[in-house]
Amino acid sequence: MKRKTRIQPMNDAVAEPDDNGYDRPSKSQLKREMEALQELGQALVELPKDALKRMPMTEDLADAVHECRRITDHEGKRRQLQYVGRMMRGLTEAEVAALRTKFEEHRGVNKAATARLHWIERTREKLLADDAALTEFVRQHPAADPQEGRTLIRNARREHEQSKPPKYFRELFQWIKDVSAQGNESDDTAEEGDHDDDET
Repeated sequence: MKRKTRIQPMNDAVAEPDDNGYDRPSKSQLKREMEALQELGQALVELPKDALKRMPMTEDLADAVHECRRITDHEGKRRQLQYVGRMMRGLTEAEVAALRTKFEEHRGVNKAATARLHWIERTREKLLADDAALTEFVRQHPAADPQEGRTLIRNARREHEQSKPPKYFRELFQWIKDVSAQGNESDDTAEEGDHDDDET
C-alpha cells in the first residue's frame, strides 16, 4: 500500500544575525525548507498521470520526475528522488509557489470528489433501508423520477435477498449520482444568472 506523502506548508524563514550582524535564515529553517521541497517532489512523483500533466514544472524537473516514476529498483528510486529534491531546490520562489498552488488545488478536488462518493454511498444505504428516504430525496432533488427510484430500490433489494450480482445496486448508485449532479448544475446556472443580474 502506498504511503501518502503529507506536504507541510513552508513558513517564512526566521532570520537570525550571523557573525557579521546580517540577518539570515536559521540552519534549522533552511533544513525544514529543504525537507518540504523534497516532500513536494516526492508527492509529484506519486501523482496520477493526468494530474501530473497539469503541474507547472520546468523541463528539467519534469524529466527527473518522469524518470523517477519509471524506476522500479528501490535504491535507484531513492537516489532519483534525491535528485528530484535537488531539482526542486533549484526552482525560484515563484515556481515553487505555482507548483504548491496547483498541487493544493488537485488535493482539494480529490477531497471533494471522495466526499461526494461517500455521500452517494450513504444515500443509497438510506434509500435501501427506509422507504420514506426516497420521498425526502425526491423533495431535495426535483429532477429525480420517483417511479424510477422505486423500481431501482425494489430490484436492488430483491437481488440482495436472492444473492444475485449487484446490477441494480450499482445502477441505483449511478441514478443518485446523475440526479444529484443535475441539481448541482441547476444551482450553478441560477448562480450565474444572479451574477449576470448583479453586473447589469
